[in-house]
Parts: sequence; C-alpha cells; structure tokens
Amino acid sequence: MNRTDDISKAVSSRTTINKALRLNLDEKKYGTIAEIGAGQEVARQFFLAGAAAGTIAKTMSAYDMQFSDAIYGTQEGGRYVSKARVKAMLDKEFSLVLERVGTSRSRSSRFFSYAATVSAKSFNRDNECHSWCGIRIQMYPGAEPSDILVHVRMREKTAELQQDTLGILGVNLIYAAFYYFEDARKIIDSLSDNLNPEAIEIDSIEFRGPYFEDLDNRAMNLHLIRSWKTRAVMFEPDGSIVVPAEMLYKKNVLTIRGSFRPVTRLNVDMIEQGFASFSQQDGVEANNSIVLAEISLNDHFGKDLMVPEEDLLARVSLLNALGYSVMVSDYTRYFSLRAYFRQFTALQIGIVLGMANVKEIFDEDKYVGVEGGMLEGFGKLFPDNTRLFIYPELDSRKEVADYTSVEVDSHVRFLYRHLLENRFITGIDCSDPELLNIYSREVLTMLSNGREGWEQCVPEQAVALIKSNRLFGFRG
Repeated sequence: MNRTDDISKAVSSRTTINKALRLNLDEKKYGTIAEIGAGQEVARQFFLAGAAAGTIAKTMSAYDMQFSDAIYGTQEGGRYVSKARVKAMLDKEFSLVLERVGTSRSRSSRFFSYAATVSAKSFNRDNECHSWCGIRIQMYPGAEPSDILVHVRMREKTAELQQDTLGILGVNLIYAAFYYFEDARKIIDSLSDNLNPEAIEIDSIEFRGPYFEDLDNRAMNLHLIRSWKTRAVMFEPDGSIVVPAEMLYKKNVLTIRGSFRPVTRLNVDMIEQGFASFSQQDGVEANNSIVLAEISLNDHFGKDLMVPEEDLLARVSLLNALGYSVMVSDYTRYFSLRAYFRQFTALQIGIVLGMANVKEIFDEDKYVGVEGGMLEGFGKLFPDNTRLFIYPELDSRKEVADYTSVEVDSHVRFLYRHLLENRFITGIDCSDPELLNIYSREVLTMLSNGREGWEQCVPEQAVALIKSNRLFGFRG
C-alpha cells in the first residue's frame, strides 16, 4: 500500500478540515489560492488543517482596486465581481505557478490555481452578496488545464457567516476538481458538503477546457436545479448560460410558462401579443425589458415530472432558435415565480397565461400547503407592478372566448371582478383565430407518428431543427 492510499484511509471522512488535510498531505497536488473581497477564507481552511505547505505555493488578497488592477488588469465596466475578473485571476495565477515551480517539482505533480472575487455583506449597506469563484487544474500531470467556474449568491445575513461559508465552498470545489473530475454531476452535488442548504445558491456553473470539451454545460446547469443548488437557470438566445441577476437586473420582465414540446405558432403569438400589451405599461420599452419563455420541471402539485435533460434541452434549443431567452425552474405556483423575479427588479412584471391557467389560479385545491390559502396566494401575486395577460381560447361551440368569460366559483367571483376592474388581469388578442386550433400534444403525436400537417403548426426554424436533429421522436 502506498503513501497516498494510507492518507486516503486516514482521512476518509468528508469534513472540510479532512478534505483540506487530504489535499495538503498529497505532495503531487500543488498550487495557489487568490481571494478578493472577503478575506482569505479558503486558504485559512488549509492552514487550519495543517501541513498546508504541501499544497499551497502562495495565497494572496488584493482589496484596493488599484492594487487589483495592477495585478490582474483594469476591469472593463468597473465590475470586479464578474466571470471576466475571475478568469483574469486564473490566467495570471496559473501561469505563475507553471513559470515558477512547473519544472522544479515532481513530474507527477498536478498544478492548480483557485480564485474568488467576492462582494460580501458590507457594513451598514444592503448590497448584493455574491461571488464568482473558480479553479484551473491539470487533470493529469502535464495536461493542458481545465476550468470550473461557479457563481454563488450568499444568503446569510452577516459577513462573518458568509466568509465561513465561502471557505467551505472553496475547499469543496478544489477537492471535487481533484477527486471527482470524472463525474461532473458528483462535483456539483459535493459543492454544498458541510454547508447549510439555505446558506448559498449556486445559479451558474461552467466547465471549460480540454477535459470537459464533450460536456454539455446546459445539462450541468439543469442539474443545479435537481441537486437543490438553485431554483432556476437561464439561457440567452445564443444558448449560453447567464446568471439570473445579470439578465433581470432593472428590467421589466414578461414571462410565459409552457411545455413548449414543441414550441408552436400559437406559443409565438401568445408571446408577441403579450408583449404588445405589456409595452403599454408605464416604463416598458424594448430596450429595458426581457421576454422569458419559462419551463417548469414540476407538475401542478409540485412533483418533479422527471423529464430527461435531453428533452428539456431540445425545447430550450427550439426557443433559442426563435430568439427567445429561456428559464427552466422548479417553481409550481405563479406567485413564487413572481417573487423570484422581484429579487432582481422593482420594475413591471407580466405573466402571459391561457384561459385554463387562469381557472387553475382560482382553484382552491391548488393552494394546499399555503397557510393563507388562495388569499395569501393572490396577496403574493399582485402586491406591486404585476399583471396577468390572458390569451383567448375556443369554447365548446368553437367560438373565441376571452378573459371576461372565465367562469370561477361563486364565492371568488367578486375577487375576479376586482382584479379585472383594477387591471391586474387583462386580455390580449389573438392575431389569427385559426391558431387557437393548435395544441402541442396533438402536434407532438403527429410528428412522432409520422403524420403529415404538423409543420404548419410549428415555426419554420423549429421545424428545421426538429427534422435535422430528430427531436421528440420525429419520424420522417
């Protein structure tokens, strides 16, 4: 049995200190730790564990912006807690590791650099508390390095608690990069080891470099939701992952929930007509607003539908191809969705719904588990600058029925009337009544059974992608 095996057995438990100690006692793992903004909390964990000289070549911090710029370059736009900044830190620090010790240490060494740029709780300020952190690492001796970049929102109320949490998270990331690199999902799962689940939210992760070149970062970000690291992830129209705060900050937000399996011409009309009405609200313009197609992982009762990642990504790809930003979440109720948006913006929020969705909102059975029932739900949905935009449907006589014809139980009829008269709920038009005959489930059945005619129900760009990639069981 070699020394490494002895070490592994001696520190087999996965406490933070034991993780740090296992790394410290492995002479083949060597690198630097650079932390800006919240103390040297990750480095401190390695020093507390003992034998840190075996792993750490250098630790550093730079809190003054001029010092930071002198080391890592001037930050464009003045944003120091950003992905660009942490990448600049990794570029600098890893190159120094190779330059200074790359040839003097054992050829079996695997070098790394860890970097974090942080905005922790400030004294007497209600600032956003978040961090970009990452590791650049050789997956085997002499390899070209690969990166793991993580965005973290910190939930704890004091700087001291946040600093402790960041120290544990950093150790988890370094440890996972060395010992779990063959399983990206295990890396994600382990990031919250020894942490209060409420302490942090990890809402973006990116794997970069030659070792991860076959990894789909979109799928890894979906795993953040299912591993309870975040409630939602967002995709730009080009398919890239974006931090929700960056997409939504000081924006008017219009969202439409759907299965989009596949996205249809009806869905597109709902979005376009919804935004036409949304644009009539105070302060809403194209350049300060975001339209989000939202897909929930859950059914109406909050249970995960267990939709495969490949299926979800197919829907995201179709929506992106049409130029839409996409949000995938595990939110069930609309008032929870609205509360999520309100974390990032105080401007207008609009939700586009079909008539069936409105009926569900007024169904008391959908509020099981909500202490105040339906009234609490409505109080959370409509406290400020939030409106529902209702798309029409065909009634049993195949005639167009709009939002004024929604039938709700008699005891909530006056509540519905109140919301209508105060324009918390308003109707939107359908550009072509023929679109109301399109149903996603029927389209899905047609394309998977090889039946003709489904192409007329789906936008051209989506048709091309479905056929070329044989999505949703397409047969043709």
